[in-house]
Amino acid sequence: MSVSDPAALYFNRELSWIEFNRRVLEEAQDPTNPPLERAKFLAIFATNLDEFYMIRVSGLRAQVISGISTPSPDGLTPEETLAHIKQRVSALMFEHQRTWEEEVRPLLAQHGVCVLDWEQLSPAQRQRAEEYFCSTVFPVLTPLAVDPAHPFPHISNLSLSLAVAIRDEHGTERFARVKVPPTLPRLVPLGDGSERGGCAHHFVWLEQVIAAHIHTLFPGLKIEGTYLFRVTRDADIEIQEDEADDLRAQIERSLKGRRFGRVVRLEVSDNMPETIRRILIENLKVCEEDVVTVKGAFDLSCLWQLHRLPLPALKDPPLRPALPADLEDYDDLFERIRHGDLLLHHPYESFEPVVAFVQQAARDPHVLAIKQTLYRVGADSPIVEALKEAVSNGKQVAVLVELKARFDEENNIQWTRSLEEEGVHVVYGLPRYKVHAKVCMVVRQDADGVIRRYVHLGTGNYNVVTARTYTDLGLFTCRESIGRDVSELFNFLTGYSRQRNYQSLIVAPINMRQRLIALIEREIALHRQHGNGRLIFKINALVDPEMIDLLYRASQAGVRVDLLVRGICCLRPGVPGLSENIRVVSIVGRFLEHSRVYYFYNNGDEEIYVGSADLMPRNLDRRVEVIFPIYDPALRRRIKREVLELGLSDNVKARELLPDGRYVRVQRPLGAPPINSQAMLMEMSEE
Repeated sequence: MSVSDPAALYFNRELSWIEFNRRVLEEAQDPTNPPLERAKFLAIFATNLDEFYMIRVSGLRAQVISGISTPSPDGLTPEETLAHIKQRVSALMFEHQRTWEEEVRPLLAQHGVCVLDWEQLSPAQRQRAEEYFCSTVFPVLTPLAVDPAHPFPHISNLSLSLAVAIRDEHGTERFARVKVPPTLPRLVPLGDGSERGGCAHHFVWLEQVIAAHIHTLFPGLKIEGTYLFRVTRDADIEIQEDEADDLRAQIERSLKGRRFGRVVRLEVSDNMPETIRRILIENLKVCEEDVVTVKGAFDLSCLWQLHRLPLPALKDPPLRPALPADLEDYDDLFERIRHGDLLLHHPYESFEPVVAFVQQAARDPHVLAIKQTLYRVGADSPIVEALKEAVSNGKQVAVLVELKARFDEENNIQWTRSLEEEGVHVVYGLPRYKVHAKVCMVVRQDADGVIRRYVHLGTGNYNVVTARTYTDLGLFTCRESIGRDVSELFNFLTGYSRQRNYQSLIVAPINMRQRLIALIEREIALHRQHGNGRLIFKINALVDPEMIDLLYRASQAGVRVDLLVRGICCLRPGVPGLSENIRVVSIVGRFLEHSRVYYFYNNGDEEIYVGSADLMPRNLDRRVEVIFPIYDPALRRRIKREVLELGLSDNVKARELLPDGRYVRVQRPLGAPPINSQAMLMEMSEE
């Protein structure tokens, strides 16, 4: 294969994502993970796959329908990519089901957590299930007939349904649909199960409870059979921002359209008769290639329900995030920041100082203004409550809430209303760009009379829930150069500033692509002079062809390139004459690796930048992102040691990408100790 062949230069973006989800599945198969954690990874796999179909597959299908055959950088057309996706996903779904049925489900049963089929229930358990059906399930169900007087009903996205074949008193065959209520637990608890060997937690599938009592919905009719099916729709909403005079109203209208997006996947049970299958295909207007036959349980994302059980012995030991030692001597966070830059490494270190930063600012009489970006904040956000409190205390508060944050649009719309009701100045985002930067600035007049800008910059969202499970970095600083740049950034976000010159920050879409190119090219030039070039990037995804080509150039020049890429990686490492100096490592573990770090050896004058951006066209060209320098030498050493070097030395959770696209677990040298980077960071935080 020639390096002039696109397939030799790049991996396909979608197929690389599938390989990432394979690594998630491997965590469910890892016997060293506790049983409920293995169930959790099965649930994550299922949720990931749903989103992949809703966004990526739907986009490819739309291209095919529109007659677009332009190949991606790897040379595959949309139609060819879809064919590869179907083949690989089918094999993975089979492995996903096998892992549940043959490994995780029996293992959970050994530990007292039994997910049973209806046929396995004891008489007493069936009695409890029937009581639950009559009291709770039956009143919620709405059987929908399909005949000339009853049109085929709308099937909502990701809804699980029973197709019911019925024969009336005249012998005529009928069809009806019964939706499995998403408002009820998918796994129905059946009590303590003491009559069956002391198993402490018994569950049965909700759809099986409904199917066992389906006759109660159709009295006087003969039930021929019930068959499960599930629909996935295109959820990649289009927002006509240029035509919108009110962005929030336009997004609300677009969200309504998400419910009626084109069906991109129809999952059907393997026992479904062809007649029922044809009814679904014709009425849902799907192609044969969009139909997926499922043998076994549907939608294992419901296994999160098991993970919430109060069974600590079956889960990872709890993480107790530490407070940085040098915060203990300071009651005033602003005083500590004046003392020097402060770095937080989540979730090993608590997110509480970030919350306290906004809360203290809201109550401090010397604070004049607070400005912040919000992308995904979750529910019951203490940070949002602090921003509202700040307004009531007379502070000027300006908040950019990104309404286009996918699948958080409705939540963020509610936050904009809540903030506006308290008098916060709210900006909804920028036309044509998503604001993904993580920035908070507090303007304060200190006791010495100087007005200072205290800034928090991060790699992750201002979300107290995900801060417990995502690895992220956050920096507190009051350096004048950074504060001035952040002021310019907010003028760009809230006003009409066209500032393009930033002293410290690297900002997309303004100068990030150009600055990163310049930094990599500098490393290449210095290597040619001194022979010691080194690049280490830790990112979530590497997709951008220009950046990949530049890293190939660095490798060809002899620069050593180490890449920690959690998810998609379109770069092909280890190819002689192209990328033999590039190593790609992926870590999928207990925590979601989310921090982005860019390291440049710079002939010994090391530079590290941290921020919100991955090396993808969308991050570099279509989002507002911020990468910020780490000026403090001690903090640079800490990031290099804790995040980069430790991650690259991981030989427990790390996989290495091979030139053929396969990921293999990093082999531990004979006699070498196991290195689980996340576990070691937990131990360090607890010392």
